[in-house]
Amino acid sequence: METATLLILCLLVAALFLFKNNASSPLWNIQGPKPSSFILGHLRELLQRPAGLAEFEWQRIYGDVVRIRTSFGSEQLVVSDPKALQHILCSGYKWRRSPVRREMGRLTSGKGLAWADGETHVRHRRLMTPGFRATETQKFLPIFVACAEAMSSEWKKIISKSGDQSCVFDLTDHLSHATLDAIGLAAFDYDFGSISNHENELAKAYEGLTAKAFRAPSNMGLLMLDLFRLIPSTVMEFMNDHNPRLETLHHVAHVGKGVAKQLIAQKVDEIEQGTPDTDIYTSLVQSNLSESFKSRLSDEELVAQMRTLLFGGHETTTNSICWWAAYELARNPELQDQLRTEIKSTERKIADRGEFEFTLNDYEEMPLLNAICKETLRFHPIVLHLFRTANEDDVIPLSKPIVGKTGQLITEIPVPKGTRIVGSCSAYNRNLTIFGEDAHEFNPNRWLEPGRVKTEDNLGFPYANLATFAAGVRSCIGWRFAVAELQTFIVVLLRNFAIRDTPELTRIRRESALTMVPAIEGELDEEV
Repeated sequence: METATLLILCLLVAALFLFKNNASSPLWNIQGPKPSSFILGHLRELLQRPAGLAEFEWQRIYGDVVRIRTSFGSEQLVVSDPKALQHILCSGYKWRRSPVRREMGRLTSGKGLAWADGETHVRHRRLMTPGFRATETQKFLPIFVACAEAMSSEWKKIISKSGDQSCVFDLTDHLSHATLDAIGLAAFDYDFGSISNHENELAKAYEGLTAKAFRAPSNMGLLMLDLFRLIPSTVMEFMNDHNPRLETLHHVAHVGKGVAKQLIAQKVDEIEQGTPDTDIYTSLVQSNLSESFKSRLSDEELVAQMRTLLFGGHETTTNSICWWAAYELARNPELQDQLRTEIKSTERKIADRGEFEFTLNDYEEMPLLNAICKETLRFHPIVLHLFRTANEDDVIPLSKPIVGKTGQLITEIPVPKGTRIVGSCSAYNRNLTIFGEDAHEFNPNRWLEPGRVKTEDNLGFPYANLATFAAGVRSCIGWRFAVAELQTFIVVLLRNFAIRDTPELTRIRRESALTMVPAIEGELDEEV
């Protein structure tokens, strides 16, 4: 877009908001920080600062619901109140994903589950659910073990050549290949071979995709991202499909479509011959073939689901394992040794019953493993924000009153249709009422001591009352898969290695790049 055209557009939008803001805002009594910029509002604080820092500060000063500004004085609520988030996320489609976030889902995954809304989302989710039940996840554990052991074997080869039986690894890089192989085999019965061979075209396309596509947004990028909500979705799609700055995403879409079409043809052929595999994609194709023609996914939607599974199940798991293994356990050798002791104890129990491999039930019976897993997903949520827009007038209840500008206590917030909120997973996961006064500390013991974590209220979150996997109709369909893979990789790593920190560990930052990614300070570019 030419600079002059962009400037005219910005001026027109500014004039529109100035006119609309002459009227009294229905959210006028909700407190919040003053913006440092009229044009950008608080977008820089929310999306350019290290992940979660702005929300923690706002939560401490103003409470669990904060009014902030976006472009040209428009407003938005940042919500970390438990009852408010439950109401917003668990009210069906009364609150919809924002158009801009849906478009980001389309760019990363096509018109699949991450993009779908309303009845279309119901249809997509119903067909995908069978592949993610607990019984199905149990079948994938041997795949997770095999991929983790393959990575360990590569490490042992490298370590054996060192003089002191140690080596410094870039865990993000190595784990990215291992988890890509795991999602490929479990979800599609497709072998990327990424651990030993980094030349697979699809594997190369997905390496570090989130950071490459969304890292360190510029001020202009933030502005345009916010203003996209004002234009029709067809126009937004056309502009993005022809935007050379999004070439990384365009390339992934092109390569992914080619592989997905081959997989669909293969799965249909295997099903017709009566020899279907047990992977998630086969389950989806089978479910789709059993539906009436009107209820089926189209070929485009089936292709999109493959991209959805790859994008949602690859880097998120990689980054979670990195925070667990490369950061928290490396910084705490004593905790690492305690977990290794628990792993060995469980291995003896497994051997006593004449078996060799861990089951989901074995993981469930390991208190420390579960405590560290929950604490990692609480303290380092990979998904940072849940953007929603009210599809109708509503009243948001609060679990804890906030103080309005008038000094009066507010116990519920009436909001008109079109109100935008951003659910802060980071701030909710450190809510003092639920997780204790030390919620801003990494402390797995909170999950081992009865009463430390408030669990009596079922808030609709699928795992441990955490916002990490969202809630309601848009909760993460693969949360069991993700937790099981996370636990398996950690068990295998600690069976084979002692993990220690390096000087670079002190420079690791929680960067915002659509999701939260670990990065060494100064590593991410300043501009997109």
